[in-house]
Amino acid sequence: MLRWLIVVFLALVLIEGLAPWLRRLGLGRLPGDLRFRLLGREWSVPLASTVVLSLVVGLLLKWL
Repeated sequence: MLRWLIVVFLALVLIEGLAPWLRRLGLGRLPGDLRFRLLGREWSVPLASTVVLSLVVGLLLKWL
């Protein structure tokens, strides 16, 4: 359980770092991605994008 929590956290950090590039591809604006303003800063939680990217990476790894 802890291993999956760490993997999800690292995926969210990685996606947040790559957010400007991924938004040009349309990720980060999917119906499951959360975006809100808190304390004068805009926060985003790309849940749906994380699922889509993990499925794509999983399929690529299984295919290769």
